[in-house]
Amino acid sequence: MFHPPRKINPADVALPAGYKIEVVATGLTFPTGVTFDGDGVPCVVESGYSYGEKWTTPKLLRVESSGQLKPIAIGANNGPWNGVVSHKGNFYVAEGGVNEGGKILKIAPDGKITALISNLPSFGDHHTDGPVVGPDGKIYFGQGTASNSGIVGEDNAGFGWLKRHPDFHDIPGQDITLTGENFPSKDILRGHGKVRTGAFVPFGTETKPGQIIKGQLPCSGAVMSIAPNGGGLELVAWGFRNPFGLAFSPEGKLFVTDNRYDDRGSRPAWGTPDLLWEVKRGEWYGWPDFNGDKPLTDKDFKPPGKSRSKFLLANHPGTPPKPVAQLEIHAAATGLDFSRGKQFGHRGEAFIALFGDQSPATGKSLHSIGCKVVRVNVRNGVIEEFAVNKGKANGPASKIGGGGLERPVAARFSPDGKSLYVVDFGVLLQKGKKSKPQEGTGVLWRITRDGGSR
Repeated sequence: MFHPPRKINPADVALPAGYKIEVVATGLTFPTGVTFDGDGVPCVVESGYSYGEKWTTPKLLRVESSGQLKPIAIGANNGPWNGVVSHKGNFYVAEGGVNEGGKILKIAPDGKITALISNLPSFGDHHTDGPVVGPDGKIYFGQGTASNSGIVGEDNAGFGWLKRHPDFHDIPGQDITLTGENFPSKDILRGHGKVRTGAFVPFGTETKPGQIIKGQLPCSGAVMSIAPNGGGLELVAWGFRNPFGLAFSPEGKLFVTDNRYDDRGSRPAWGTPDLLWEVKRGEWYGWPDFNGDKPLTDKDFKPPGKSRSKFLLANHPGTPPKPVAQLEIHAAATGLDFSRGKQFGHRGEAFIALFGDQSPATGKSLHSIGCKVVRVNVRNGVIEEFAVNKGKANGPASKIGGGGLERPVAARFSPDGKSLYVVDFGVLLQKGKKSKPQEGTGVLWRITRDGGSR
């Protein structure tokens, strides 16, 4: 059981030989991303919202050398702010948009906030994420899906959004034809009776075989891009579930982490690992009928004691590619970045923050999952632990004891490539299927390596 204040001790984090970890800042509330200003000073975003329906104020903070936090900009009640990147003197933030819809915000050095795009479909389970600047100078960002697997159901009321936005649902990135599968559930909006709900439609709406749902832009489960001064919204690819972390490799290839299906709701799935994708323009990445390149109808994804999934789409937009790597089931792979320098080592490998499971809300787990930083060789998909809590058991420090990592949510290298900064969201307790986030427990860590190359 967690009793504040949070204990913090870098010595409780295991790293490869030659690396060290230190604390840069503490006392953060729901931090989700880090970037650097023109002087190379780290700047952190505080989300302003957390699962568990916890509302605070989103902020962009400059982390002074003393560890003090100096506000650059303060947002409105439309979190979560999910990540930040700097580009040519300005900051760009993905505003999750639980209340007003998702936005990409441009923040000037003086703190002036301008919305480059609004009304992104972000009221649901997953939000607007990223962003990252591409080699072409455009701002790339991810947009998560409204639902777990295409069907709005009782589980979405547990996230709080269904009663706020009862007509909200997933939006495809291109025209699709439905199989007409409908799923029964309690009518949680009226409080009595039952309804049947189909795919890509509001709660309580049935669909028919052969029904066409028109594609739109912006859409759900997609990676999109805009110009750094707004306008020119483009669909890069869709068919993701929750494309949270985006990063370009040293070769200019775009990679994204994708949080996969849970064993919950009207159309549950079992044993679907989180994925790392290389994103290629125009591809479809399988959601809501595939996990990776395997169909969700496969027996391996059948939840114990429940029915095997059937396809929602009568004709699939394409054949999903094979993912670059498969991470742990429910690891919640979030922010990532690539090592670019010899001094830190592992050039060209992806470093991924694993937020960790939220069992039992996401499904049953025999032990804690994630809560660490891993590195991935994107050439062969090999995954190795890089920063993980010491001890016989894995999990957040507040659960297993010690003062190490809680919930790593972002990993980003400093401009000189010598340091890896890890954003630790802080303590997130689970009471049954309810999340209980703890304010003021977030930490910014820095990992460095003594000279040499690898």
